[in-house]
Amino acid sequence: MNTLAGVLATFDRNKEWFLGKHLHDEDSTIIHHYAFAENPSIFKYPDFSAGWALSIPLVVRLGNKVKQEPLKSDFTIDLKHEVALYIWDNGKGPNLTAVPELCTEPKDSPQALLCATTLSNHPTQCGKPVNKDDIFVAVKTCKKFHTERVPVIKKTWEKEALYLEYYSDYADPSIPTINLGVPNTERGHCGKTFAILQRFLSSAVPDTKWLVIVDDDTLINLPRLRALLGCYDPSEPVCLGERYGYGLSQGGYSYITGGGGMVFSREAVLQLLDSGCKCYSNDAPDDMVLGMCLNALNLPVTHSPLFHQARPEDYSKDFLAHQVPISFHKHWNIDPVAVFNKWLKEDFRSNASDGLNKRTKTEL
Repeated sequence: MNTLAGVLATFDRNKEWFLGKHLHDEDSTIIHHYAFAENPSIFKYPDFSAGWALSIPLVVRLGNKVKQEPLKSDFTIDLKHEVALYIWDNGKGPNLTAVPELCTEPKDSPQALLCATTLSNHPTQCGKPVNKDDIFVAVKTCKKFHTERVPVIKKTWEKEALYLEYYSDYADPSIPTINLGVPNTERGHCGKTFAILQRFLSSAVPDTKWLVIVDDDTLINLPRLRALLGCYDPSEPVCLGERYGYGLSQGGYSYITGGGGMVFSREAVLQLLDSGCKCYSNDAPDDMVLGMCLNALNLPVTHSPLFHQARPEDYSKDFLAHQVPISFHKHWNIDPVAVFNKWLKEDFRSNASDGLNKRTKTEL
């Protein structure tokens, strides 16, 4: 705190300042609405893990601005980027000023000697990872991807799931897949997801504490997920993943974006289905419908930055550098097996009681 106070004292408190550690995009990306497409690296936004600061004159002006001019975007996808855009205000407000003392270095690293903020070297330990038999994994797929996407799962992370089923519009015994009686839709998949929720509570599948729903192009590290779930009580209604928002400035709701993986405790599934929540059509966006239902039930949607709706190249390298990611999504223009091996494989052989890989840093 003394170092931080000393750093902040070097800035004129009567002026508008937006301070933090710079992140930037190397290519335009969907998670930032393809902003600055011609030169994405020109725009800087803060790494929240390093901490960020606003001077009081800026806070006061922004407070007045919010009252007069609410946020315009319907979707909230990456808060740190959207906050920076709102503050910058097409050049009317300040750019992010880089502060070298706001760091994401390990706290005992030689590079951290002058840092006001650092990251812990050791993963947060919330107790033992949950057991393999505590988790049921549901994979949403369809016939056209049986030979393209399903083999990637089998080559990579399927072996770490004790209980896993593939749900499709076509029953293929060679995989095997289960036809839930819901026709495939080009988007949304709400009908399929709600059929999965109902099956999870039935006697057709093992009685487990956690349900994980993923797409057939989701890449996930289940041992890391088991370690993270050690931080949560499955007797409570837990809904966990990468949180997005819709219409938040106009009384909207948060939701777990589906591609990165949606995690529900059994209690959450019970409350969702008991509430009468349902799809308005089979092709409605399942993650957003679930978000509306959770909002109506006043159940929290818990965000973890370790889940990712997009590919590694869609995120800043510096942002990923201090993470131990749990998931990524989409096979577009990548080799998914190579991506899995680079980002999600290295602790598959570690002892589950060790939790997350101790050689790396993480955020929980």
